[in-house]
Parts: sequence; C-alpha cells; structure tokens
Amino acid sequence: MFESYFEDTLANVLDYISDNFTPDELKNKLADRDSFEESLNDELWIADSVTGNGSGSYTFSRNMAKHNVMADTETVLEALREFCVEAETIADKFLSDDWEYFDVTARCYVLGSAINAALDKLTSADNC
Repeated sequence: MFESYFEDTLANVLDYISDNFTPDELKNKLADRDSFEESLNDELWIADSVTGNGSGSYTFSRNMAKHNVMADTETVLEALREFCVEAETIADKFLSDDWEYFDVTARCYVLGSAINAALDKLTSADNC
C-alpha cells in the first residue's frame, strides 16, 4: 500500500540494489559512496521500476497514479515548485488527467534523498 513518495521510492531503491548487486559488489560500491550514489541517481532517474521516468509512467495506470498523487499532494507540490514547472503545464496536465506526469515528477523529486537514506541504511546494516 502506498504510504508516501519518499517511503515508496526508498523501498524501490533498496529493491533495485538488492536485485542488481551481490553483497561483495555492494561492499565495494559502498567504499566509494559518492561515486555509487551518483551512478545510482543516473541509473534510477530513468528506471521505470523506481521513478517511471524512462517511459513516463511508474504505475502504468492512470487511476493508481491519481491515487498516489492524492495521497501525497504535499510532495507533488514541492516537486513541481522545485522543478519550476510552469502553471500552464500543470493546468494542461491536470485537465488532461495526466496523473502519471505528477506521479513520476514526485518520484524523481525524492529520488536523491531516497538513495541517500538507502545507502545510510545499508551502511549501518553492514557495520552491525
């Protein structure tokens, strides 16, 4: 169940890392965290399984995207402001029911902080 864009994206980042790196590879990547964080950001920015930005839809469902947007409008508004999306574009997307646009925009907005939190979590788990 969708909680928030940050929580959802964090879970997706952790899943992506788990699916794509062995424990040894991850340990080596975490040794140069800045570089790893940058490469993850580049890869995940367009990963449909994390942001949906590659295809333009994370959910591939207008109704599910709308549900997500309505559940976390605060993050959507922050993202639109941060990315300097013009009011005309917002109105056009809203009037055409392009909920996927808003959903993907919010996921891209929280991606950097979700990657940072995921790496913090993995680093602390590695030190236990």
